[in-house]
This record gives sequence, structure tokens and C-alpha cells, in this order.
Amino acid sequence: AASLERDSEHPLARALSEACAGSLVAVAAPRSVPGQGVEGIVDGRRYRLGSDRFVAEWGTAPPEPDDTTSWVWLADEAGVLAGFAIGDRPRAEAAAAMQALREMGLQLVMLSGDREAVAAAVASELGIDEVHGRLSPDAKLEYVRRLQAAGAVVAMVGDGINDAPVLAAAQVSIAMGAGTQLAQASADMVLLSDDLRRLPEGIRKARQALTVIRQNLGWALLYNGVALPLAAVGLVAPWMAALGMSFSSLLVVLNALRLSEGSPRSGAGGNKKGLQSSVATGTA
Repeated sequence: AASLERDSEHPLARALSEACAGSLVAVAAPRSVPGQGVEGIVDGRRYRLGSDRFVAEWGTAPPEPDDTTSWVWLADEAGVLAGFAIGDRPRAEAAAAMQALREMGLQLVMLSGDREAVAAAVASELGIDEVHGRLSPDAKLEYVRRLQAAGAVVAMVGDGINDAPVLAAAQVSIAMGAGTQLAQASADMVLLSDDLRRLPEGIRKARQALTVIRQNLGWALLYNGVALPLAAVGLVAPWMAALGMSFSSLLVVLNALRLSEGSPRSGAGGNKKGLQSSVATGTA
């Protein structure tokens, strides 16, 4: 199992590889199926490692677990060989981050490839009311597109290979700093810190920036609307116009500098878009 997962960036794959105390063996013809698992040949036998649906395609379905842990199944073409139960604990700051996002008026949705019971348990611990489990990457993408068709502006947060298509499709996409390279390449920005509390901080800062932009544009329109007609009829001397323009520019700069107050030292890196409206969080 660890040999099959050796080159995977999936968190469950890393857990299996790190738990293996023995030496790994060579795997021929490795194949990864997004959202399902991996397949390969070891000593002439073909193996599959992944979800129950993935290994059941060979004819034998694994037993249905009755707990809230994530299960990974190992099978060959003759049947299921083993199952691995892997616990999934939310980050310590995750619940506080979700609470802050709700207080900002955002609708939170959790999209997960795990079983419904596992996804529901994590969502309940984090206070997320809407959760969807057993979703493939295509199903996650379809859900986000339905939200967008209904007029929602979707901000997607993810870290896995399976989240990459959804990150690319969302109006705003954020990849975690410890996430896969594909997820980071597909996202608009990367959260350099793995502290999820940076998400509400980033949204708050984006909203403050939008307010400052509107204030500066309003001041510029007001100043030019008054000063230009007066200068055109000769009521404002050139030196007065120069002083007025300098004062206006200084006022705009000072107003923008307010955004630097209380800025965290680490946070989100990237560009393109601010955060608005609704947030969907993805898990593998």
C-alpha cells in the first residue's frame, strides 16, 4: 500500500507512506485516478488502493464502515486484501475561522470526497451547516457551477489535486501553502500561512480596500468637479491649483495608508481578485 502511494501528494497517501516502517517495493505501470485512488503492478499482480467504489469495480465491494474515520482499501483482482482507517482531525483554529466567516455574512459549504458520515462529522465540528460527501472532482465542479448559475460569487478554498478543477472555475480561489503544486497553480492566490484565520482577515482587508478605493474616487470626483470649473474661468490662480492638487494627492495617499494598520506579517500571497459573497471549502 505504501509503495503504491509513494509518489502521491494526497494527505491520506502521505499518512500511509509515513506509517510504513519497511522498505518500499517497485511499482510498475502506476496510474492515478483523481478522486478514486491509485493502481499499479507489483511482482506481476495488479493492485488498487483507494475508495470502496474504486476497488469494487473489480467485483468485490468492501464492507461498509460504521464509524467516522476515512477508510482506504487495498485490493487485487481476486478481491479486497486490507482496509486502513485513517483519522481526520480539523486544524485547531478551523472552527474559529469558520465562525468568523459566518459572522461576515458568508455562506459556508463543505465539498468532500469522503463518505457522508465522515464529512458530516467534520462539518458538525466546524459549524458548517451545508455539507456534501462522496463527491468526485467533476461533481464538485458541477456544484460550484450551479451556485454560479444561481448568481452566487464563489470563493473556493482547497489544497488537493482533486480541488484543482474547482479552484480554476471559481471566481475567487485560494490554495493552502502546504497544498499540492497543482492546486496552487490553479488558484488565484496562495495562503502562505496554514493558519485558516488568515481567510477572514483577508476578506476584511479586501473589503476595507474597496471602501478606501470608493472614498478616494469620490474625493477625486468632488475635487475636480469643483476645481476645474473655477480654474477654467480664472478664479483659481496656477499656484493655488498646484497646491490644491498636491493636497488632494496627499490626502488620497494618507487614506490608502490606513490599510496597513494591523496587517499580519504572514497571510495570502497572490493577485487577481478579492473575496466576496460565499465560500466553498473542498476536502479530498
